[in-house]
Formats: sequence, C-alpha cells, structure tokens
Amino acid sequence: MAKILLIETATEVCSTAIAIDGKVVAMAEELQAQQHASLLTLQIETCVRESGIPLAAIDAVAVSSGPGSYTSLRVGASVAKGICYALGKPLIAVDTLLALTDAAQDRQAATVFIPMLDARRQEVWAAAYDASQREIAPAQPLILENNLFEKFIAGLPEQFRKGPLVVAGNGSHKLESAGADENTVFSAVKNCSSGHFSALAERFFQNADFQDVAYFEPFYMKPPHITTPTRAVL
Repeated sequence: MAKILLIETATEVCSTAIAIDGKVVAMAEELQAQQHASLLTLQIETCVRESGIPLAAIDAVAVSSGPGSYTSLRVGASVAKGICYALGKPLIAVDTLLALTDAAQDRQAATVFIPMLDARRQEVWAAAYDASQREIAPAQPLILENNLFEKFIAGLPEQFRKGPLVVAGNGSHKLESAGADENTVFSAVKNCSSGHFSALAERFFQNADFQDVAYFEPFYMKPPHITTPTRAVL
C-alpha cells in the first residue's frame, strides 16, 4: 500500500493530506488561505502527527500541477520538490482540472465533465473530459461572454455535445450567473482539495508515472507580472 503526501495549492485553497492506498487518512486545509507559504509546512506537520506516518515513511509526494495561480503553485511545487530531494522520494503531478473531474465523477454520472477554475473577471480556465476521463478539450482560457461557452461546447466531438454536462470547480459560479442550458448540471464540487486527487495519485504511483524533480514546473494560468525597478535620477 502506497503512502502518499498530497499537496494542493493551485487556487486560494491551501490543502494537504496523507493517503494510504488511495484513501485519505489525514487532511488539513484552509479554503481562503492566500498565505500558502506560511501554512503549508504547518499543514504537513499536522497530517504527519494525525496519521502517525513520518515523512521518511512516505512513498511519494503528489502535487497539484495546475492550471492555477503562479504564486501559490510555486509554493506547492517548491515544498514538494524539497521533500522529494531531501528524502529521495518520487514526485507525482496531478492536473488540477482532472482532479476536479475525478471528484465530480464520484458524485454523479455524466457524459462530459467540464472543470472550471476562476481566472478573475469573466474568465475561467476550463477543459472537458469524457466519462472515462479522457481529455476531449484541453485546458484553455474561456471568457463567459458573447456565447463563448456555447462555442466551446460546439467544438467538442459531436457525440458529447448534448450532454449531460457536469460543470465543477470554483469557476462554475460564473457560468451559473450567466445562465446555462438544460443539459448543464452544476456539481457540488467547487473548491480544490488535496483529497480530490488521492485516487489519481495512487494510480500514477502504481504506474510509476513520476516527474523529473529537477525539471518539473507547474502549469500557470498566467505568467508572473514582474516589473523592473526604475533607476533613481540623481
């Protein structure tokens, strides 16, 4: 049975868990954290204490790979890679949108699952998966105006266009407020959580689907906004 440390920092949620054989045995999370750097190591300590499993006994570290916020994803990736380096453990990356799909699929059956992450204003990041979790539309930015969601659905293979479509994630409220057709169902799965990808992480571990710790980089919604300080005029 694999013992895996799970780290989720793709959004405003800061979430950590330890899973054994794909089942969560300890979890700590803050839904409106915005302070991932100060919370994450404390959450890991909490999970280690509650599970009774020391970090040295962990078989792998799984981290949410995005899409998501640049700053928070960097925190999660840095901590995960640091643990892997220090303890010689493999690194597993789990797509954030796939994790939301897996969580939504646990609650209801559908032909198509569309996870959405809030990207501010009227923009979301979305993808589409079929009932076998095969990607049928890659992760992409989508503005929920001018019937662009309908165009997104029209771009899916024909057999998936009539649904039912299950929309999950913290971006789904934007579609709800904009209105959607009768084929669209809104999942109760809104927030990202480390618990959402425990089963996926176990599957990847058993398939030895690991990342190169040195070169792994998360998938950012948007590049960082870095400004160059102006030189003072004397």
